[in-house]
Amino acid sequence: MELADMKVIARIHTDFATKFGVPRQSGLVPALQAQIVFEPEFRDPEALRGLDGYSHIWLIWQFSQAVRSTWSPTVRPPRLGGNTRMGVFATRSPFRPNAIGLSSVQLERVELQTPNGPVLHVCGADLMDGTPIFDIKPYIAYADSHPDASGGFTDPLSEQPLQVDFPAPLLSLVPPERREALCGVLARDPRPSYQNAPARIYGLTFAGLDVRFRVHDDCITVVDVVSVQSR
Repeated sequence: MELADMKVIARIHTDFATKFGVPRQSGLVPALQAQIVFEPEFRDPEALRGLDGYSHIWLIWQFSQAVRSTWSPTVRPPRLGGNTRMGVFATRSPFRPNAIGLSSVQLERVELQTPNGPVLHVCGADLMDGTPIFDIKPYIAYADSHPDASGGFTDPLSEQPLQVDFPAPLLSLVPPERREALCGVLARDPRPSYQNAPARIYGLTFAGLDVRFRVHDDCITVVDVVSVQSR
């Protein structure tokens, strides 16, 4: 197989230390905030000239936790229950010949002068903390938006957000600026679709917190919130 070198130009910093709970697609939880910090070689403000004129950008990145030396022509999408196989190129599975992801995120602002060079502040990202980014491109609405596009096997899978029951004493343990984002993540049901045990307690690591919850019918109930450092 012919190989092509790609340079990591930046890394993104998010509230997700693990992949569990990361939204299944970008933009599903707009309240999620993240920062993109460039690698030293690419900390030239001139490379970002004009970027602040765009409201959204594309991120081309690596599924760094899913890099494999082999690949399979079919995968089992979790949204189909984990038992139905589809062609890898008909899915957004991380298990691909090249573990590359593509996300459209909102560009909140460009901060040119920081101790780490230029920093991009974005919203709605579906990436783990520290994910390597290979490239950044502007989102161009007239070319990139296709409102009438068909969604293949994903069309019937659109879901209604869950109701989130977050007791006030537990919610108070979450920093105020993180509450909307965390509730948005929970409402999207972080569990794999093939797990549906009402009595089971699940754990989600978010912004340095271990958030424990259970799901019954269309309601997700938070049962505990503990600092990861205090565990």
